Amino acid sequence: MKKNLIISMALAAFAMSAAADESRSALISNALAVPDSVAEEFMSIEPASDEEMLEVTDTFATTVFDSRLEEQYWHWQLQMAEYPPCDEDSTFTLFLTKEDYIRRLSALPNVIEMPYNQVVESYILMYAKKRRKQVSYMLGLSHYYFPLFEEALEAAGMPIELKYLPVIESALNPQAFSRVGAAGLWQFMPGTGKLYGLENNSLVDERRDPVKATKAAVRYLNDLYTIYQDWLLVIAAYNCGPGNVNKAIRRANTKKDYWAIYNYLPRETRGYVPAFIAANYIMTYAADYKICPAQVPITPAVDTLMVTDRVHFSQLSEKLGVPVEQLRLLNPQYKHDMVPGNIKPYPLRMPTLAAYAYLESKDSIIAYKKELVEQRLETDIKRGYNSSYYSGDARIHKVRSGENLSVIAKRYGVSVKNLRQWNGLRSDNLRVGQRLKVSRPQSGSSSQTASASTSNSTSAQKSTTTSTSTTSTTTSAQPTAKAEESGEVYKVRSGDNLWTISRRYGVTVEAIRQVNAPKKLDVLSVGQVIKLPKR
Repeated sequence: MKKNLIISMALAAFAMSAAADESRSALISNALAVPDSVAEEFMSIEPASDEEMLEVTDTFATTVFDSRLEEQYWHWQLQMAEYPPCDEDSTFTLFLTKEDYIRRLSALPNVIEMPYNQVVESYILMYAKKRRKQVSYMLGLSHYYFPLFEEALEAAGMPIELKYLPVIESALNPQAFSRVGAAGLWQFMPGTGKLYGLENNSLVDERRDPVKATKAAVRYLNDLYTIYQDWLLVIAAYNCGPGNVNKAIRRANTKKDYWAIYNYLPRETRGYVPAFIAANYIMTYAADYKICPAQVPITPAVDTLMVTDRVHFSQLSEKLGVPVEQLRLLNPQYKHDMVPGNIKPYPLRMPTLAAYAYLESKDSIIAYKKELVEQRLETDIKRGYNSSYYSGDARIHKVRSGENLSVIAKRYGVSVKNLRQWNGLRSDNLRVGQRLKVSRPQSGSSSQTASASTSNSTSAQKSTTTSTSTTSTTTSAQPTAKAEESGEVYKVRSGDNLWTISRRYGVTVEAIRQVNAPKKLDVLSVGQVIKLPKR
């Protein structure tokens, strides 16, 4: 009865959230699920000494935690940063007593419960010894990122200590990209980011935008709290998804307590909440371990501009004197170092002085090296029939759908019989894509077209001449000769066809057909007179 009541309460809370935002409710069931990693069970090991404790800690922490960091962390940035002398391993106490850890954890000004246990201690020791340079670098970055996190959390009335989640999610690297596709400071999956309004395309990935991703993460965390009413369960669900947390609660006899369901959670999530507690601890007590903030190439004095032009980081860098690497740090959402402001207004973050300089010389910056961002809006395509090409003295025609020998013969001014002879065709059947040879005889040479029709044409011409009076022949010959001289008509010679005639006079075969009787041109004969179109 009690079990059913608790499950019903959780479902009712979930339904309330779903009613508020249907798209986000779809997310709650499967968002941010992360595959299990292989880890050794730490709680069952009882070390005999501090040294053995550290060795076991390194094994556990490295196996569970390093796999997330190594694929996400910018190793080259660690080399770029400048580290103060206190980062050197000077005199400090690495191993504390259980009572000291409890005292320090209880002194943190947190709303979220942060108890001590051996797993928490293992992550504290990992940060304090193995990850000292990384902690120093994150302390340097925190001066820029933490104010963004704190402002969003404060506005939503949520615990400020949640600002340490990106420490364990991405090591404060906005360009972090995991093997399963999560990206940004808060490690949003593509589907999760889309449901929370984060744009992701070929040019822009707002999961990497520190401001927008932070607002989306706060909304998501708030939705999870509506379900569980317990921040440690919320943090666990952020890591492995509400489905896995709900399953663990059922297996633990519906106890809604992270430490009660600890052994029923995926192994990575068992280390996730302890790592979160350790991150709160080490970022607060870093000075006690002689870890000081690194000097990173990023400035807190930043202004945001809404850009309405397409602009490349190289244009900004060369004209304003801001290093490209700094622009990337401030604007990690742009995948190709380019702000596509011509599509819609996009934010551009720059150091304050550079932002003022941009406003003053915007036009000259946009005009500088425009080839970096220019795209052709329109292109010209040379029109023409492209289903044929030349091969030697012949033209090769590729048969298209709907074509037959008659259509092709008319197009090139040859006969169907010639096409059959040139291509060894035994029938008129053609297939789409078939290549046909169309001869291109030179002027004055013999043609199969001409030779095939010469005898018939000559006898027909003689018959016509015999039945015509001498007077009419004489009178008709005079204007024909004058017309040929003026270029209005042409007398067919040996080797001619419509294609060679059209090429000679710079006109098209179709134009010749239009000024002559179509049937008259099906077969040309030597001496035949045809009209030429005006040029």
